[in-house]
Amino acid sequence: MKKLFLMLFVSIAQLLLAGNDPYIKITVAKDGSGDFTSIQKAIHSVRDLGPSEALIFIKSGTYHEKVAIPSSKHKITLEGEDKDKTIITNNDFSGKPDASGEKMTTFNSYTFLVMGDDIKISNLTIQNSSCNEGQAVALHVEGDRFIIKNSSILGCQDTFYAATNHSRQYFENCYIEGTTDFIFGQATVVFKNCTIKSLADSYITAAATEKSQRYGFVFFDCRLTSKEGITKVYLGRPWRPYAKTVFINTQMEKHILPEGWNPWKGDKMFPDKEKTAFYAEFNSKGDGANTKYRVRWSHQLNQKELKNYTLAKIFNNWKPNGN
Repeated sequence: MKKLFLMLFVSIAQLLLAGNDPYIKITVAKDGSGDFTSIQKAIHSVRDLGPSEALIFIKSGTYHEKVAIPSSKHKITLEGEDKDKTIITNNDFSGKPDASGEKMTTFNSYTFLVMGDDIKISNLTIQNSSCNEGQAVALHVEGDRFIIKNSSILGCQDTFYAATNHSRQYFENCYIEGTTDFIFGQATVVFKNCTIKSLADSYITAAATEKSQRYGFVFFDCRLTSKEGITKVYLGRPWRPYAKTVFINTQMEKHILPEGWNPWKGDKMFPDKEKTAFYAEFNSKGDGANTKYRVRWSHQLNQKELKNYTLAKIFNNWKPNGN
């Protein structure tokens, strides 16, 4: 009995200690100096439903891979050595034949797929190098409590897919670029201090928020910029009828159209989406922030409404920064 009690005590102590530091650290290096030369092989090596955080450190290099973190893997942190020099890249796109000859869709065109919960990414560049060939996702996230910081997400159409209505995602100090609907999906996502660059005259966001969700995409203290010569960009259009997108304290350059938002007319399956979508701003700044000519069905938040936009309320008490 005493032996059993001692074993139980040791197990509990190990679990408590494991909460502070990664229980395993893995290094990926192209030159063979690490544990693996492939990011995907490093992910496969992590124990399914492990006891605490597993850290995968990725040395600088360009990794030509299609990477997936399955739902059986959780609490994995991927940390690059240098954001601009640690690059994961692929070039799949909707319509491209896969290995079996079947055409890919938007939803399997990703470079990096995250299905596991509690995944963290920092100091990485994730790229889909396909452009003007079809929808081509760089980052596709389905897991809950996803955090990405100090990273770049590069692509053209549909660069970032914020998938599934149960997913909460947090971006901080990130750079995201694309052409059309390059931030899209059903998830609840906060973008903090991010730079969003439009590469074409088109649409930035295409939320598909479900009716039961209070929040969709929320941008805090971000900057909207564009490639030279781009002059006609909408803040967003509703992919689905209850799309929700809010910009708070955002710097908007002159490429943002005065009307701001587009109703996505011509969608026979979901007509009149502007009647139920919620698009709003607070304290927009810059040449693209003249709200006088915004579409009538959009909103300007007041101070009372602004109080509803805290991380605690948006994420239902999940704290991505731990406080």
